Amino acid sequence: MKRIAAFIYGVVCYAIFFGTFLYAIGFVGDLIVPKSIDSAPQGPLGQALLINALLLGLFAVQHSVMARPAFKRWWTRFVPKPVERSTYVLFSSLALIALFVHWQPIGGVIWDVQDPVGQAVLYGLFAFGWGLVLVATFLINHFDLFGLRQVWLYLRGKEYRPLNFGTPALYKIVRHPLYVGWFFAFWATPTMTVAHLFFALLTTAYILIAIRFEERDLVAEHGARYSEYRKQVPMLVPRLGGRPSGIDSEAA
Repeated sequence: MKRIAAFIYGVVCYAIFFGTFLYAIGFVGDLIVPKSIDSAPQGPLGQALLINALLLGLFAVQHSVMARPAFKRWWTRFVPKPVERSTYVLFSSLALIALFVHWQPIGGVIWDVQDPVGQAVLYGLFAFGWGLVLVATFLINHFDLFGLRQVWLYLRGKEYRPLNFGTPALYKIVRHPLYVGWFFAFWATPTMTVAHLFFALLTTAYILIAIRFEERDLVAEHGARYSEYRKQVPMLVPRLGGRPSGIDSEAA
């Protein structure tokens, strides 16, 4: 029963994440959802900026702290290891839901592209960004990243083993294609409002800081192999005309 309960819990956490992910597309793109990043202003500018900064800070702290190995070692004294990742995904989703609910629109337009071709290009880049995020998760094992592999193995009575280090497809071009996708998703918009710009700036700053912590953990885990990978493959911007990384995607 414990294994079944853990599996159901993992599936529910994943379902909450996926619903949150879909809502995030509408929230950032001002599409369909009842409240988006560019909804009508509701309060004073200073108050709105403070609340939005706190909401983004809450997500950043939760998302980074709970991902650190030291926190995981402490956290799994209370949370069973098979559902640790699912719990992390759940908390991340709840932090995003809180952001969606309490976000304070600001108004004010930084740029507004009216040309149909320009709009189509920017919407295309917006869609490309979200698609790249999803594709990048599957390249490194989508189901492990969001906790389903862990609870599935536990259900079957098999021991969980961390994924081997590899550099499939896009990971031979840049080290963090998933984050590149976020940049496109957050910055490509025909209408850039003050709220959207504030959101894009703070999330960009967070991603650039988070990469440093993430890569420090990866070097600690994979040692010289990841250090060599860092030397051969750029972090976010592809090396145009450069030689392939030479990293074997199947090697551990």
